[in-house]
Amino acid sequence: MPNHLAEAKSLYLRKHADNPIDWWYWCDAALETARQQNKPIFLSVGYSSCHWCTVMEGEAFSDQAIAEFMNANFLPIKVDREERPDLDSIYMQALQMMTGQGGWPLNIFLTPDDLVPFYGGTYFPVEPRYGRPSFLQVLEGVRRFYDQEKTKLRSVKDEILNNLQGSTLLPAIEALPREVFLNGVEYNTGVVSSKSMGPSFPMIPYADIAQRAVRFLEKSRYDASEISTQRGLDLALGGIFDHVGGGFHRYTVDPTWTVPHFEKMLYDNGQIMEYLANQWSAGVQEPAFERAIALTVEWLQREMTAPEGYFYAAQDADSFTSPDAPEPEEGAFYVWSYDELATLLTDEELREIQAQFTVTEKGNFEGVNVLQRRHPGALSEAIATALNKLFQIRYGVGSDRAEPFPPARDNREAKETLWAGRIPPVTDTKMIVAWNSLMISGLARAATVLQNRSYLEPAMEAAQFILDHQWVENRLHRVNYNGLPSVLAQSEDYALFIKALLDLHQADQSMKPPAELDDLVVTIVPLEFLDAAVQVQAEFDEFLWSIESGGYFNTDRSPDLLVRERSYMDNATPAANGIAVVNLVRLALLTEDLSYLDKAEQTLKAFGSVMEQSPQACPSLFAGMDWFLHQTLVRTSSVAIAPLATQYQPTVVYKQETDLPEGAIGLVCQGLSCKEPARSMEQLLEQVRESGRRR
Repeated sequence: MPNHLAEAKSLYLRKHADNPIDWWYWCDAALETARQQNKPIFLSVGYSSCHWCTVMEGEAFSDQAIAEFMNANFLPIKVDREERPDLDSIYMQALQMMTGQGGWPLNIFLTPDDLVPFYGGTYFPVEPRYGRPSFLQVLEGVRRFYDQEKTKLRSVKDEILNNLQGSTLLPAIEALPREVFLNGVEYNTGVVSSKSMGPSFPMIPYADIAQRAVRFLEKSRYDASEISTQRGLDLALGGIFDHVGGGFHRYTVDPTWTVPHFEKMLYDNGQIMEYLANQWSAGVQEPAFERAIALTVEWLQREMTAPEGYFYAAQDADSFTSPDAPEPEEGAFYVWSYDELATLLTDEELREIQAQFTVTEKGNFEGVNVLQRRHPGALSEAIATALNKLFQIRYGVGSDRAEPFPPARDNREAKETLWAGRIPPVTDTKMIVAWNSLMISGLARAATVLQNRSYLEPAMEAAQFILDHQWVENRLHRVNYNGLPSVLAQSEDYALFIKALLDLHQADQSMKPPAELDDLVVTIVPLEFLDAAVQVQAEFDEFLWSIESGGYFNTDRSPDLLVRERSYMDNATPAANGIAVVNLVRLALLTEDLSYLDKAEQTLKAFGSVMEQSPQACPSLFAGMDWFLHQTLVRTSSVAIAPLATQYQPTVVYKQETDLPEGAIGLVCQGLSCKEPARSMEQLLEQVRESGRRR
């Protein structure tokens, strides 16, 4: 019999609708029921493409004995972290305080009267293994502790609550010393340079700092140029990239970038696309970068774009090998056995693919092969032909790689649809504003750098969908399910969407006009994206700006949140306050409204103590400080913007100007002052470069 999740909009929640556990979703009724029945709350947080969340759903959460004990002794609540990152952030921080580590599924126990956590963990097996107790043993122990150890329970809760509250009290600093900036840039460059012995993650906020560091770390022990380039190569050549169908997987389970954890998240792909485009603009014009961008756009349009124009959230790591398979297998859609390759390819193609990719008879992942390139550079014609054959086998379609491929929206659709090729992984088709915004920014930057307007068009469509559909009663909403907006926007939605709108404004006016560069025809670009960014920023300021402390709260004040956080730590996505600083500086330059600059400065000072003491926590704040210290506005004609914007100038905005001094090609302005008018492209470029690294 279905539980309370049967009618949930979230795919992740619906996956648990038939569990024997009497799941609730997070709501006032669930919390009040727990209080009335004096039941500890078992809060379980995850997301649809999370592998171990799927494993636990099929094991512990489907076990009848566990369900009976759970239902009798706890009030179980399921939360989709992609809907409620505010809840996830608070309770993940609490779990890390308890255990020293975190991850998903996040399973944590709360007292019903005040929602304070007192015990938690991640994956719990049905039977004791991996050095972990069985889940039923955990439940029995937690309930016994709750009933019999009231004094210790109170002590544990007090410590956790005090630590959570203390984490929100950040002492501001009075000034922004340049030494803090340089130390943070160097430290975070070192984070990217370190050789992990475990999994390899994209870590784009850190890689972005390494790119920026090339301008400053001439005498550092780190070669920022080499480090940032290597990260691009790891991504574009590694098994983390789907060399057949395009798109990047979440991470690799090894330090060699070979075997991925196969889910594909929209937020990773948007960030990586922007990063590779920036690498290209910085002069690292590696063919693998251009190919990775092109194939990722194809994947996006083929598999991840709704008919309405927005982008889907994620694809699972697991997929079924046949309609009769009882459970999906990790990576099944993406890997290749040697015998399969030998059958599909000619002898020449097989030899070539073995020379260029890590393909062997034994395989590199459980007896099969994940494709990882051995060398950079352009691929041969034989390889291109071979990869097209693999594409046709996987998707069951011809060589038109951009032909739309319908999503499997749940396991039932995946198994019951008659697919022409392999059974695809399930796609979570919800729209998330923050994640769409990251992809819009990636597309906008790739369009600018490669001067490819076809990349810009889907970005504009997605932005327009958000502008047209995500406001309810004059408030931006975070998610959309099949045309219905839901969940109030959080700070990352505001910050990243404002960034996306500004990126579109810059990209739109940076596309090379049809005339040659020496043709002085001037076209004025409409300012709709800039106007929209100003309006969204005003809403962001009204509802989430911290008047007392500076910076932006994650969410509105709410009685069901233990603390009201201001996000500054970068994780898989950049922190809202770091992005907000960059937006504020850009808006100040483009609108000449200095109140934006005041807010940017106040935000940096609000998190200054963190930047001094824990620079590794907040690389995006150092990107914001880079903008604050080196902000540059270039006023020039439309025909001159394209050759400027295709280059890597990370703290520059461009503004079309029709009223330049006689004989001038452009003006380079720093804050409230401008340099002498530039009368040649060479002079203009030199002024821009100098402005971006000024002391």
